[in-house]
Amino acid sequence: MVQAYILIQTEVGKASTVAEVIGKIKGVIQAEDVTGPYDVIVRAEADTVDELGRMVVARVQKVEGITRTLTCPVVHI
Repeated sequence: MVQAYILIQTEVGKASTVAEVIGKIKGVIQAEDVTGPYDVIVRAEADTVDELGRMVVARVQKVEGITRTLTCPVVHI
């Protein structure tokens, strides 16, 4: 199992809507709107890195109102 944080920038005023929509995507554990340089932070999981990448590109990035994403896989050192 691979987990990652997805940091999302949105159009002005879209953060809560984006977080709500993304929260319903399969594999998303949590999606919250926040303040700071990013507007939404998502914790997601998938069976493989490839599956995680497909989720981000095919589902998360297609949500209306998103301008940029940054995916940060969780590592256990």
